[in-house]
Amino acid sequence: MKNTFKKEVQQGLDSTPKTLPSKYFYDEKGDALFVKIMNSPEYYLTRCEFDIFKNKTQELINSFDIEKDSYFELIELGAGDGLKTKELLKVLVNEKYNFDYLPIDISSNALSLLKEDLKTEIPDLSIKTKQGDYFEVLDSLKTSKKPKVILFLGSNIGNMSDELASKFIYNLGTNLNLGDKLLLGVDLIKSEEIVGPAYNDSQGVTAKFNINLLDRINKDLEGNFDTKQFKHQPEYDEKEGIAKSFIMSTANQSVEIKAIGKTYHFTKGEKIHTEISRKYNDELIQKIITDTDFSLKTKIMDSKAYFADYILNRN
Repeated sequence: MKNTFKKEVQQGLDSTPKTLPSKYFYDEKGDALFVKIMNSPEYYLTRCEFDIFKNKTQELINSFDIEKDSYFELIELGAGDGLKTKELLKVLVNEKYNFDYLPIDISSNALSLLKEDLKTEIPDLSIKTKQGDYFEVLDSLKTSKKPKVILFLGSNIGNMSDELASKFIYNLGTNLNLGDKLLLGVDLIKSEEIVGPAYNDSQGVTAKFNINLLDRINKDLEGNFDTKQFKHQPEYDEKEGIAKSFIMSTANQSVEIKAIGKTYHFTKGEKIHTEISRKYNDELIQKIITDTDFSLKTKIMDSKAYFADYILNRN
């Protein structure tokens, strides 16, 4: 893991403009900060999708085209703490649907905690955790011809470029059978006054989350970033519908990373690109799935119409 981290940090900082991979936000400290972000008043995404799962549960279930006595597999990619999914699971169990819940995550620890939690909250739920890479696990499940419903929530698809998102959805399709469903949760394009604060909260938690990436390089790769000389720089282009996060150097400075064996120079105002968060509309979703095996079946929105769960059908 450390060698991969070192290699990808070097690749990013050797690039012009400089970049750092957003997946490395999530160490122990980063995980805790992200939980705080999700609970901040400005970060509407989690609350809006929770609204759908809580108040439009039956609409979601109807969109799956599943009969109560017909077995299916409910597979979630990156389940996390299962906050939203629990609302759906409770109704499916209470209404006696015949299914197994298969959360997939790279973290065995996250899966263990989720399983323990669900056994307490929904004791009648049949849960089969699957640890590993999404596509490796899905490939192993492909031999089953049982109907599948895939959940990919939280607008996680928005951390990919449109080209990568299209490839991702295409690859999902190759692991599914005709009639299987993909529930894709996405944030919708909105005004700067709504989107901007979600990535730059008033308590400065998002700023700490972004800068923690430099702390991690200092700790794991023997870097000497002076984090007081860098700041969180969020940007949102409403027309383009993409929020971007940068770490900006506030001075001309040099940073040595001993594990890489290099010194990097930063000019005042120079930015390191760390993350994108794409926002969507029907036209963009249609464009992304054009060259995949999916068609758009249903769109379910929260009460504010900020967020949508698109149900896609595998053709």
